[in-house]
Amino acid sequence: MTDLCIDLSYDVVIVGGGLAGQALALSVADQKRVLLISKNPLEAAASNYAQGGISAVYGAHDSHEKHIEDTLVAGCHLNDRENTRFIVEGGLDAVQWLIAQGVPFTKDGEDYHLTREGGHGERRILHVDDMTGRGIQQTLTGRLKNHGNITLLEHYTVVDLITTEDGKRCIGVTLLDAMGNARRIAAGATVLATGGVGAIFQHATSPSSTIGDGVALAWRAGCRVANMEFLQFHPTCMYYPGGEAFLITEAVRGEGGLLKRADGTRFMDDYDPRAELAPRDVVSRAIYAEMKKTGQPCVYLDISHKTPEFVRSHFPNIYRICLERGIDITRQPIPVTPASHYTCGGIFAGHDGKTDLEQLLCLGEAAYTGLHGANRLASNSLLECVVMARAAAEAILADHVSIPVLPLPTGGPRALASSKEDFLRLMKQEIRALMWNYVGIVRSTFSLRAAARRLDVIRQEVFALLEARSPCVELIEARNLVITADLIIRSALSRKESRGCHYNTDFPDMATEAEPTVLMPHTDQQSIAA
Repeated sequence: MTDLCIDLSYDVVIVGGGLAGQALALSVADQKRVLLISKNPLEAAASNYAQGGISAVYGAHDSHEKHIEDTLVAGCHLNDRENTRFIVEGGLDAVQWLIAQGVPFTKDGEDYHLTREGGHGERRILHVDDMTGRGIQQTLTGRLKNHGNITLLEHYTVVDLITTEDGKRCIGVTLLDAMGNARRIAAGATVLATGGVGAIFQHATSPSSTIGDGVALAWRAGCRVANMEFLQFHPTCMYYPGGEAFLITEAVRGEGGLLKRADGTRFMDDYDPRAELAPRDVVSRAIYAEMKKTGQPCVYLDISHKTPEFVRSHFPNIYRICLERGIDITRQPIPVTPASHYTCGGIFAGHDGKTDLEQLLCLGEAAYTGLHGANRLASNSLLECVVMARAAAEAILADHVSIPVLPLPTGGPRALASSKEDFLRLMKQEIRALMWNYVGIVRSTFSLRAAARRLDVIRQEVFALLEARSPCVELIEARNLVITADLIIRSALSRKESRGCHYNTDFPDMATEAEPTVLMPHTDQQSIAA
């Protein structure tokens, strides 16, 4: 759909085309008119790249209490216990809803095959081979595109949330298409399902567009954010210089994969008694330490001691991609390195997605519910997406909110010169390098303050451009990058301990007691530097 009137209205406007957004759209579309907005094709959503699976208490010997305890341990007990219980206990219903949509989870005979991943005490991961995200996304996208009550807009960027004059209620969004044309949409309910902030770092497993758009939008509109310092680095991204990042799923270690140095010796036993099955933050820092010790750019993940039939049947996509890159994983180890992967914090939201603004909801990785605490347990992310989407659908259907009338627009769009777009692309690259080098796996107070000073200079340049001209897509993304990076740095500086994904060499120990880091929105949104 490309020919929009200036003021359109929908019962529900969803920003983001990943699992959370699609699950919500399908859950309300029989009763509501839905607009789903994605700045990329739906196939490019981060959910599409999820390999491992979705965790749920499905096995006979498993229990909610075991799953909750594993989640709390991985999260270093910084989790919100009430929301954690709600989401874990909703796992079976979430899986059954996905099955009813037609998701082809892998079977073992008549039953679904359950795998195990790092941090889980039981086998509770349902999966679609080693391409779970793709299997789910393709299924839901097919249903979504054929639903008469859902309108899909791809290649559109949300510039701002539209709020009431008192700033207490969200009543719609302002969009920008690739040509620089602005559009305003009124909404009975507006939902941010924009994913995390992984690509704010130079090395990331998530798509390059995953830069915290939703966090920046909600923060500017007056919402709290929480726990932005807890950014999970996946320990095993394939090391392949010059090529696209490729995630090696947690399930490889769950099925017996071993981490080794270049000389073939194992090292995880030196760092944690759980060895390769330790939580991701532990494994990532161990790999980082080994790389620092040896001066090597990677370590090696070896599953070749398993039979070739086992490897090919369990990890067909990984086998294929690695073979295309010159590595036969049935005979050779995979070179791997940590990469930015998942955002444990986000926009402050309840388990039903409700935020500080009336009629604004947030779902999935963009939201902070407290489920993940200081570190996400593997495969709890897809679980959170579906459980939250289903709970949000119930809340939206129960609210019976009428579609508001938007205030009159002011001004008009002007195109930004291509030379300025080149400048903005270089600026975004600089932010990513800054975050990787100074706010990465291991931080210090000095590195964080240095990052804040440099980011403040970039911020001034970005906001000077915003004041001078109407926004283009590159400028909006640069603004969102600056805001989100600042929130991460500010959150990291405020935590005087190391816990989960956050490790500060000046405060290496975990405090006896700790609370989530909650940031209140600034009254002056252009003065965001700490």
